[in-house]
Amino acid sequence: MKKKIVMILTGVAASSMILAGCSKSAGLETDELTISKYKGVEVDQVEKPGEITDEDVENAIQATLQTNATTIDVTDRAVQDGDTATIDFVGKINGEEFEGGSSTDYPLVIGSGTFIDGFEDSVIGHSIGETYDWAGAFPEDYSNADYAGKEVVFTITVKSISQQEVPELTDEFVKTVSEKSKTVKEYKKEVKAQLEEDAKTNYNSDLSQSVWQAVLDNTEVKKYPDKEVSEISDSLIEQYKTAAEYYGQEYEDFIQTNMGYGLEEFEKQVDEAAKASVKQTMVTTAIADKEKIKLSDEAYEEQLKQMAEDYGYADVDALKESAEEDDLKEIALNNLVKEWLIEHCIQVADK
Repeated sequence: MKKKIVMILTGVAASSMILAGCSKSAGLETDELTISKYKGVEVDQVEKPGEITDEDVENAIQATLQTNATTIDVTDRAVQDGDTATIDFVGKINGEEFEGGSSTDYPLVIGSGTFIDGFEDSVIGHSIGETYDWAGAFPEDYSNADYAGKEVVFTITVKSISQQEVPELTDEFVKTVSEKSKTVKEYKKEVKAQLEEDAKTNYNSDLSQSVWQAVLDNTEVKKYPDKEVSEISDSLIEQYKTAAEYYGQEYEDFIQTNMGYGLEEFEKQVDEAAKASVKQTMVTTAIADKEKIKLSDEAYEEQLKQMAEDYGYADVDALKESAEEDDLKEIALNNLVKEWLIEHCIQVADK
């Protein structure tokens, strides 16, 4: 079933600023709303992406190598730093077991700092099947005040050992993770280009959100279209009613338990969320009409490709299957309006 897409943005805090550009300011007014300023709107200066270094590329590649690491069982040696040792342990304070101090088949990464000082180091050098006692103490500032500073003895059994085998960066490996590159040299260029593209995308996204929020803050809605608000509100409430039914709960009980609100307060917030979504549509339409921003067929197709990528769909067809065309066109036009606003905004720097 296709779902209504609701656009709701969070606020952006303002700060003291000095001008870093100039443009003629402009607002608009319709029967439904007033925008005091949208052209030449001022926003905090967004830091432009820095140069992608060789170190950045190496770090990204190392992350990919780690992601593709495989786990291998170790049977011919004792535990080493960096291994994962599967252990059983029983902890005792003053000879008595304590709550949370025991476990079976616990996968402990040696060097992770998961346990109190000395515990993980004590496992190093022990082989599969060995059981031993280790004495230590909880730190004075331990999170559980009942155990803070107390001496403890753990009986530890090593049950299995494994390690992560990280692949080498070779031409063969590159072919398994890239559709474009066939050699290490080509892959490093590809990774650098992708990092540059990601940095540019993040910059544009941050600036777009700031500009759009500033325009929304400058907008006063005189009258909301009740039908559109009700449609969105009813759709959101219906989703929660369906979820309540799925979990075998009454709608009101489900809201209280999972949202932490009474029903009246929750539905009031739903109504506000619906108005926030409708407000964005109203602002988008008003600016598009004023500045003659049109969503051509070509622009729409380009926007669909970008949306499919941004929202994680396999392709444009999958995106179209998931949402109503009117919603997709609304988002596409909103993106075009944001692009226009970015071109006409004033970025300002902190004093």
